[in-house]
Amino acid sequence: MARDQRDYYYRRAKEEGYRARSAYKLLQINEKFHLIKKGDSVVDLGAAPGGWLQVAHQLTGKEGKVVGVDLEPIEPIPGVVTFQADITKESTVDLVKEALGGDADVVICDAAPNLSGAWDMDHARSIDLSRSALAMAEKLLKPRGNFLAKVFQGDMFPDFLAEVKKEFSSVQAHSPAASRKESAEMYIVAKKLLSGPVKPGDVLDVQIESLGKSGDGVAMVDGFAIIVKNARLGETVRIKVGAVKPNFAFADVLDRKG
Repeated sequence: MARDQRDYYYRRAKEEGYRARSAYKLLQINEKFHLIKKGDSVVDLGAAPGGWLQVAHQLTGKEGKVVGVDLEPIEPIPGVVTFQADITKESTVDLVKEALGGDADVVICDAAPNLSGAWDMDHARSIDLSRSALAMAEKLLKPRGNFLAKVFQGDMFPDFLAEVKKEFSSVQAHSPAASRKESAEMYIVAKKLLSGPVKPGDVLDVQIESLGKSGDGVAMVDGFAIIVKNARLGETVRIKVGAVKPNFAFADVLDRKG
């Protein structure tokens, strides 16, 4: 408590009416990355006590919709819908979609596990919680929707970051100024959920159906274009998908089938 009372963002949150100093983390992240805009539908997972809900409501305005979910009860916030529910349950997805009237533009999660003091265990629990948030985000988000989650740094962090990169067009790790210097927390900022039928790293057998302006081959998978470097018109090739964009992907040839 003594440290909190000396903390600039703690004092500022008290003065400005935010329920938690973490409100400034979301404000700073949004100022830099523009995840949330006016009129958006936003879902906050692990939302108690409600600091991020206050900010999300502020950013989306009267035209937006904000829903918060937590295992703990959340004191009501005017204009915000909250549920006391488990983010790992399919029934929670249904509750949130009904409240929104559809899918979300943005899913955010500042949740942290109950800390044991054993760092390896706390890090693993943090990753597990973030994976649950990612799984729910994939069910709730519109195509090209955005995702933000807090994760504790550690040896499992790079693998989780790679998992998120397979699902979104733009992903990076970021630490806002409002994070305490001694904290091991990091925020994963993911923009534009990929809705195409392929993911980075997929290995596929495809036929080159046309050539692009650069001369590279173009294959189609369920109506989704894959640009294949150094492929010839009409040949069948085994490819490995690299970067995936909202409307097309790039791939390299692994083997030529004929």
